[in-house]
Amino acid sequence: MSDTVAKSCLFDRTPCFSFEFFPPKSPAAAESLHRTICELEPYSPSFVSVTYGAGGSSRELTRSLVERIQQERQIPTVPHLTCVGHTEEELENIIEGYVRVGAKAVLALRGDPPRQGGYDPSRDAFHHAAELVSFIRRWEERNRIQEPLTIGVAGFCEGHPDTPNRLKEMDYLKAKVDEGADYICTQLFFDNHAFLDYRDRCRLVDINVPVIAGIMPITSINGMQRMAELSGGTCFPARLLKALLRAGGDPSAIEQVGIQYASSQCAELLDAEVDGIHFYTLNQSYATREIYRNLGLASSPGKAAREAAASLQQKLS
Repeated sequence: MSDTVAKSCLFDRTPCFSFEFFPPKSPAAAESLHRTICELEPYSPSFVSVTYGAGGSSRELTRSLVERIQQERQIPTVPHLTCVGHTEEELENIIEGYVRVGAKAVLALRGDPPRQGGYDPSRDAFHHAAELVSFIRRWEERNRIQEPLTIGVAGFCEGHPDTPNRLKEMDYLKAKVDEGADYICTQLFFDNHAFLDYRDRCRLVDINVPVIAGIMPITSINGMQRMAELSGGTCFPARLLKALLRAGGDPSAIEQVGIQYASSQCAELLDAEVDGIHFYTLNQSYATREIYRNLGLASSPGKAAREAAASLQQKLS
């Protein structure tokens, strides 16, 4: 673990727990998200992250949400930052803006191209997340930043859709860490074996930063279908699909199956001494709160986490 991440408030405990939100696009959505954040705040997350729209489309919305959380809730906030659609000057301005509103970390991503036409990738300053990580570290040096940012990067434990060669995939991941990334947060997954094998493969190639598991409970069949479309390779294990079929199309039962399955996942991961769990909340709190309850975690998850995980795993097996 690097000195930067060891000192970071993002990893004030092991395992760490964190939540992800996306910027609201209307006043009503903003108030709904504010309620969600208030409902999750008692669980003392190590940090929350804020997503960034394709091609930087939510740039201002992301910055505004980061600023509001930092000022009103005082929860460490990690804004996403992408290569796609940005020049070096724009990236500098965005980073400076994040630092100005109190952010002490970023998640550096390649990002998705904008859905509308006219996008010219040749105008982008960088095309790979490793280049963006290196740029951030150089920016810190030029500006003599006394407290370096904690930089996270994405991990794809079931494989990156653009990199079928899994050996090269690990090379690309190591490049991001070698350039200065402090931790890895994985995309969502439903097969814990895939995550634990990925973590082992990281260690084999001398990637020794924390690897945080990305968990998104299924709350509806339509939501699961959207996950399948967007993730481009996520495995939905037969055990999960059988449980969903037994729900018989009942929305409430489907939601409970998703929560129970995610709870079982988290219990097993905690028992395997995972570095952290990052919940993709979709700006809702109910499923995450229910998972905490199932795990037997109090408002502030601490040293009892693994004991609760072992107990729950025995009940669910």
